[in-house]
Amino acid sequence: FFINTSLALYTINTLSLPSYLVVCATDCTPSNAKDARQHNSQMPTLFTDPRSGGVKKSSGVNVLPVVAATWAKVRDNSNTDVDWLIASFDGKSKTDITIVTSGSGGVEACAASLAENSVSYGGIRTDNGRFVTFYYAPEGCPVMQRGRASMYKNGVLNVLEGSDREIDMKPGSTEDSI
Repeated sequence: FFINTSLALYTINTLSLPSYLVVCATDCTPSNAKDARQHNSQMPTLFTDPRSGGVKKSSGVNVLPVVAATWAKVRDNSNTDVDWLIASFDGKSKTDITIVTSGSGGVEACAASLAENSVSYGGIRTDNGRFVTFYYAPEGCPVMQRGRASMYKNGVLNVLEGSDREIDMKPGSTEDSI
């Protein structure tokens, strides 16, 4: 990757500088075709900086196994006891997500069970047999918790596999409003 004809970026692992700041100021222009072949084979590999989409890192959320187990109950056609679940932070934990409540009664029962002071993630089996997920962050929730929960959203909702779409859930939601 050349900045211009006389500068090239190099990855240097021995320096404490980030690789995107290290620049070689030597002349990197080959004088003939043979030099060009040698030059190309000697160029170091430039690793993508993580901030530009290179290395993907975990968000840090820990979705407890009970969430996946409860979602399996929601998705089980023979189980009529559970058709929705609500998950949130486990006690005062900033990273652990667990089941807060689950039950039957569809969208209306789930909407009535949403907490007004904490972030909620959840999933529902609708009356037509479809599975939907949601993320709910009420205004009464602490700002830092809302920000952290927003970062964790994809990690949590990925555990709720097989859903058709994400819905906008809030207290008072009905099957017709989603």
